[in-house]
Amino acid sequence: MRPIRIVSLVAGILLVVVGVGLGTAGTTVLVTSAANGDEDGFLTTPTFDLQTSAYAITAEELELVASPADWAPARELELRLTVTPDTGPVFVGLAPRDDVARYLDGVAHDEVQRLDLPDAAFTARAVDRTPAPPAEQDFWAASVEGSGRQTLDWTAEPGRWAVVVMNPDATPGLAVTARAGVQSSLLVPLGAGALAAGLMLLAAGVALIVGALARQGTGARQGTGVGQTGTEAPLGAAGPATPTCSPVAVVGRLDRPSRGLWLVKWLLLVPHAIVLVALWITFVVLTLVAGVAILFTGRYPPSLFDVNVGILRWSWRVSFYGYAALGTDRYPPFTLEPADYPADLTIVHPERLSRGLVLVKWWLLALPHYLVLAVLTGGGGSWVVAEAGDGTGWRLALGGGVLGILVLVAAVALLFTARYPTGLFDLVVGINRWAFRVIAYAALMTDEYPPFRLDLGGGEPTPPTAPQAPTGGPTHAPVPTGQPV
Repeated sequence: MRPIRIVSLVAGILLVVVGVGLGTAGTTVLVTSAANGDEDGFLTTPTFDLQTSAYAITAEELELVASPADWAPARELELRLTVTPDTGPVFVGLAPRDDVARYLDGVAHDEVQRLDLPDAAFTARAVDRTPAPPAEQDFWAASVEGSGRQTLDWTAEPGRWAVVVMNPDATPGLAVTARAGVQSSLLVPLGAGALAAGLMLLAAGVALIVGALARQGTGARQGTGVGQTGTEAPLGAAGPATPTCSPVAVVGRLDRPSRGLWLVKWLLLVPHAIVLVALWITFVVLTLVAGVAILFTGRYPPSLFDVNVGILRWSWRVSFYGYAALGTDRYPPFTLEPADYPADLTIVHPERLSRGLVLVKWWLLALPHYLVLAVLTGGGGSWVVAEAGDGTGWRLALGGGVLGILVLVAAVALLFTARYPTGLFDLVVGINRWAFRVIAYAALMTDEYPPFRLDLGGGEPTPPTAPQAPTGGPTHAPVPTGQPV
């Protein structure tokens, strides 16, 4: 890649990551405001039952940091505490923490440490004296008193504060239900602003990534086997694709993995994981754009198709190197293009796609495959590699489902025999091949329904018109780059 494209790719990845973070934060704020707000716009906690045989219940962990900016959110923050006594009147007050500590010094009271549904955790204070009635104190910043539900509202100020709930006559024994809420006039604008900024950064990042990775011109695409129409044979194919061949070709060739490198591949794969997070966000965005284009034109834009195929190819190489196959110790290249590597993926670019299938194939038609793949690949998992006497240990994540178990068996076989069982490798590659075919179908890259089969073997099965590999050739030799099968 040219330096300018490398710079664009790095900048795009950074913008995508920041954009997703801002968008997620903004969406969380807006959804939380809409879902948990009361009639006055306060975000409220659930209702908690609090009771004590002591004189008071306190919460002393309220601390607000001072800010010199007049527009700081803390200055726009309003707190609301709603307390309902089981019987009789109740006093609710908020005051500086030091004043509350002096007032209750030596007085039996329970301090709320945390609120866990349905109970609250308390720290009991030793009894030594009887307090004076709370209403007689002059240090309260805000207070309410009376029978029935009492609501204390307070505009936040910097400092260290404490909330006190007592009987007005300072007698022991208290049972109440309480709920806290917070409101800020800046909350919704901040959420909307973060969401808008996140979407703009995401769009800019995706545009930079596409600009950096998209190949220019049909000639470049022909040299990769990607971007071909369904009626043309990709470069290197022995003949035109037959109707019985899948447009998605996933190739994996066993490449002498070592005994123990798989123990540290999780660390070696960190750079790829960071890049792939941004690339898969780009993949989703481009798929949405392509879906709209297919819906109105029946065509998948070739430039977007090339980038998405490259992302799948990159993902397959990393998966093949990593814990989805452990098929090689050759480090995956940082490129979307075909390369001299034991794993490869190509997809024939369709000349036309069904407009109507765009609306149903990614969720309804692909549902049977999702159910099967949930069993084959699982939702993730881990196995204990080393465990200490206290039950703690280092866990190595190898995935879940049948695939995870097979890869774990292969890893143990490599560790003790330095050999990867051939039949096991074929099964592992077959499950991965099934998964990538379903991804390509759900991502609108083909209308051909994925077959319910593994297609065992490292290389894809060749069409009837393709020449056979010479006798004595490698067991898992891949088909020529770009061959649709």
